[in-house]
Amino acid sequence: MAAAAAQFLHFIFRLKHKMDEVKQILIVDDEEHVRYSLRKLLKKPGFDIIEASNGLEALRKLETGEPHLMLMDIEMPGMNGLEAIQKVKERYPSLPVIIITAYGTTERVIAAMKHGAFEYLEKPFDIDRLQYIVGEALEIRRLSKESATTNVLAGIGPADTMIGESPAMKEVFKMIGRVAASDVSVLITGESGTGKELVAKAIHQFSDRSSKPFVAINCAAIPENLLESELFGHEKGAFTDAHQPKSGKFEQAEGGTLFLDEIGDMSLALQAKLLRVLQDNTFQRLGSNKTMRSTARIISATNKNLDSAISEGKFREDLYYRLKVIAINIPPLRVRREDIPVLTTYFLKRYSLEMKKNLPALPSESMDLLLGHNWPGNVRELENLIKRLILLSKANVITPDQIAAELDSGQKEVAPPALERQPEAFNPGEAEGRLYELVIGKAEEELIRKTIAWCKGNLSKTSKVLGISRAMLYERMNKYGLHTTEEQGQD
Repeated sequence: MAAAAAQFLHFIFRLKHKMDEVKQILIVDDEEHVRYSLRKLLKKPGFDIIEASNGLEALRKLETGEPHLMLMDIEMPGMNGLEAIQKVKERYPSLPVIIITAYGTTERVIAAMKHGAFEYLEKPFDIDRLQYIVGEALEIRRLSKESATTNVLAGIGPADTMIGESPAMKEVFKMIGRVAASDVSVLITGESGTGKELVAKAIHQFSDRSSKPFVAINCAAIPENLLESELFGHEKGAFTDAHQPKSGKFEQAEGGTLFLDEIGDMSLALQAKLLRVLQDNTFQRLGSNKTMRSTARIISATNKNLDSAISEGKFREDLYYRLKVIAINIPPLRVRREDIPVLTTYFLKRYSLEMKKNLPALPSESMDLLLGHNWPGNVRELENLIKRLILLSKANVITPDQIAAELDSGQKEVAPPALERQPEAFNPGEAEGRLYELVIGKAEEELIRKTIAWCKGNLSKTSKVLGISRAMLYERMNKYGLHTTEEQGQD
């Protein structure tokens, strides 16, 4: 985001010339030095900065007038940020609220976005990104000040099954928070094993339908001649072996959510019948002329490329657009490796408890093997591996040899990865006062690239040579686009 500062100034320029009023920003944080830093960063001509140390004080400030923008922490004494944003959005639905906090857990991200946060940033935040978001929020509010509506939902609970700390998964969590309150159809895409059903369940859990049924059906696991009956139900005598009437998934999911997994495997004939349900919310059981209505929300998922399927005549284009009102893509595990340690820890604790085993130790060398694996089966592969490792571990330690034996033979001796990067033109004239920062970044990128090559692709050794943690190494690799050819070949 090299041009973020320029974009921020561009927003300010447009705001100053299109509206005469001073732009007021309310900063809410219990730490005075944080308020000072934000005030110094955002204090520009035409901007008025006001402050509050907690949610209650912020609400009192709002009683004297609605600001143009609000930046708020979550962990504060008295009334925290999540409680405050609910009350703020109830009273001032058009007020953009940017959450800035050091506690970026899954539940907090989803809760904040669901309660109407404009954006969610973690401390320490990137200054350019903050400036861009502030400018974007002010401009969007200027364009649609009166159009915002409140989507405050009560009774939000923890999403225990959603695990991830990578930026890519945080974006997924944000999307869950944004779409949960509505009834629009959602299409979830991603490779097998990435957790598409977990995302569907989270959307249902955080929706107003959470007290109603969540019904899932795998369209690829049921023979075509039985899938129609499973979806719509049948009457007695509708076909051979139909000895009793049976309700289908649409009836069972009434008022709740129906999750259609592997929708790309549904036949064209059945696609036409599903399209009718999506168009007018009606269907008929097999062997019946009685029309029934459905209010179930449809969430579908696929690991196939539906655009290609449409081109090949295997999937209906009209159905595709009915299903894909909102699309959520789940990235594969190999491109969000920073999630591997937290997922591993979660699975170790969960299945050690379920299997009534002591929590095994996982040496750093063992974790290095997990981080270096390409995970073609994604999170499901990791989950199943951890189950086996818990059962097979000796002396309550998961050794590197044990992991190597469980992984594919080709992963035991991983060839040194060849690093590739996209060339980026360097123009000092466009540095905008950040020339020093850019030059340092170039040097850091070159240092990391050459050190990885010198260490022959051993990232654990690379982090030790550089004197940084593995997590920081992966963060820097992502920042500078340093990916192995093996990763890129499977993207």
